[in-house]
Amino acid sequence: MEFLPRLTIAAAPHAQGVYTLPGSKSISNRALLLSSLCAQETDLHNLLDADDVRYMREALQMLGVSLHRLDNNHWRVHGVDGSFTNKKAGLFLGNAGTAVRSLTAALAMMDGQYCLEGVPRMYERPIGDLISALRSLGAQIQYRDKEGFLPLVIGARDARVRADKVEIRGDVSSQFLSALLMALPLLPKQDNNIPGVLVHLTTPLISRPYVLITTHLMARFGVQVVNDEDTFRVPCGMSYRSPGTLHIESDASSASYFLAAGVLGGGPVRVYGVGRDSVQGDVAFAEVLRQQGAHIRMGENFIEAERGAPFKGGEIDCVAIPDAAMTLALTALTARQPTVLRNIGSWRVKETDRITAMATELKKAGADVESGRDWLKIFPAKMLRHAAIDTYDDHRIAMCFSLLALLDTDVTINHPECVAKTFPDYFTIYQSLFRDI
Repeated sequence: MEFLPRLTIAAAPHAQGVYTLPGSKSISNRALLLSSLCAQETDLHNLLDADDVRYMREALQMLGVSLHRLDNNHWRVHGVDGSFTNKKAGLFLGNAGTAVRSLTAALAMMDGQYCLEGVPRMYERPIGDLISALRSLGAQIQYRDKEGFLPLVIGARDARVRADKVEIRGDVSSQFLSALLMALPLLPKQDNNIPGVLVHLTTPLISRPYVLITTHLMARFGVQVVNDEDTFRVPCGMSYRSPGTLHIESDASSASYFLAAGVLGGGPVRVYGVGRDSVQGDVAFAEVLRQQGAHIRMGENFIEAERGAPFKGGEIDCVAIPDAAMTLALTALTARQPTVLRNIGSWRVKETDRITAMATELKKAGADVESGRDWLKIFPAKMLRHAAIDTYDDHRIAMCFSLLALLDTDVTINHPECVAKTFPDYFTIYQSLFRDI
């Protein structure tokens, strides 16, 4: 899709429509890695076609994995049975956190020489806690520039190191834990009396639903992880086994913009591809909308939203829905009282410092906002104004602020191309909700 340097969306009085969402980024990149580590072939249906997944695909191909596109978003992955065939590679992974963290852990368990690089923002996103955990297992990883950050140089793991327990923080990014869990089965089996490696969290886990996606997918690929509160037991010396075919759920985080459009624009707006039985934690966003006053309908494979009572506002704990929670900063503008989004500290280490970015851009549009280390307070909007929204090369900033058009104001999105990270057709689909009335 071709993008202009800026996109102005005219105020729209109403929104309604039906749309089948693209595949989940989180599931797509996990499924690609696990499929690659199998000995068999895996057919992946509804694989997301966006930048973050393209970086993962290209990296796996450089590592010797054979991937074939059969049609549209249907791919066949030929696994390498636990060890990449190319033992030396330089990988450029853009700003794809899911790809960087999971590949770092997997490559650290192998015997090659690898360099991982990315865009400048990726060099500002911490990875030190994951590296410390991997080093305790014998991984040979060096920081090429700044301690705790990319770029990384990964060497062959020291096979003399034996460990039956590893510790890692859970309060910076759940991707650290997910990456570690997926890599641990690649470790050689250590002792018949020790059922794998015990992973112990040293701090409370944020974004737990994303870790549950990881363990759910590992089980689909034949590896069972046992979780007991702040510990995870992972078997070692295991071979991932292909499920043959895997259908990837649509993206629940992307659903949040359309569900919010249904509420702000009257609706109804229905999205297909994700529903009440989803493995993705961001489906809880729909329940938050319901609690705030929206009319929500859910089925096995759909969610529908439309305007109900005026939003209540108040305090909302967002620890389980960090990505979808950003959308609540826009719906909060219509609430009857101030809305405080709590436990969103992880926003500060995402594609940009999202707490600062959201506060800055909301103020541009005339909103009254306060913020702290891990919270954002949004006051009901008395009058909004047309603003040119800076997107900070962050897809979610761009998609969130498109919703201003449903609040009786034009909005200009600078550098709208950033949505290609996860949803290249977003603006076309979003604006079709206005035309379909």
